[in-house]
Amino acid sequence: MRRVLLVIVVLMGVFGVIVGGMYALQRSLIYQPSPGPLPSASDVLPGGQDVTLRTSDGLPLSAWFFPANGAPDDAETAPVVLVAQGNGGNRGGRVDLARAVTRHGISVLLFDYRGYGGNPGDPTEDGLARDARAAHDYLVSERGVPRERLYYFGESLGCGVLSELATEHPPAGMLLRSPFTDLAAVASEHYPWLPVRLLLKDRYPVADNVAALHDVPVVVVYGTADSIVPAALSEQVAEAADARRVVVEDANHNDRVLFDGPEVVGALVELVASTAD
Repeated sequence: MRRVLLVIVVLMGVFGVIVGGMYALQRSLIYQPSPGPLPSASDVLPGGQDVTLRTSDGLPLSAWFFPANGAPDDAETAPVVLVAQGNGGNRGGRVDLARAVTRHGISVLLFDYRGYGGNPGDPTEDGLARDARAAHDYLVSERGVPRERLYYFGESLGCGVLSELATEHPPAGMLLRSPFTDLAAVASEHYPWLPVRLLLKDRYPVADNVAALHDVPVVVVYGTADSIVPAALSEQVAEAADARRVVVEDANHNDRVLFDGPEVVGALVELVASTAD
């Protein structure tokens, strides 16, 4: 009996160490930035403009603005899409998306979160919310983009960032690519043996955010073979938002087709066309 109790105590101790380690390291597991520096926007795409965003807590964030069709400045007439990337890489990995979208007469702002692309700071849910607001404020205050020409494009984790922004600053329309209901639901899929809802510091309640929106058309794009964010979670977000679905058969989370494939680009272009005055 003593041996059994000893084994139980040891196992509980090991489990406690693992849980404690996961709690301490969780943000390094969630946020996986690629560092900078990155080239100038004009070296990436013709007509690109380097932008510095200023967050409410004083951080300068690097970003790129790409005018529609490569024109010097179409901000007064063209729709603009604010892109919030997923948890990995940096804005350099979204250039092909910007190239495709600007060809359809839509301007694009690509920005890096704090800690990404050479930006200062450490990523957290609150921090990324501040970063998105800085991007929104730049478009609205400095470029004079009104709500009826402003669209959001969230990618995976970026769906959490922009759906939260939309509750305060609703856009003309929003596309969510591979969204999850909340971060704990994703973590539970990958760590079913952990009490993730007790441990997580960052929540990103996407389903709750979109359910609270009014008069914001939403499109949800997801792949049926997604091994990171199960398709069922994206479908639940679509239901909560009463969104149009674009389902990409056999596509996994990081397949190129879900970054800038025709289904994704076409869904955004159609969203803009359907809501334009």
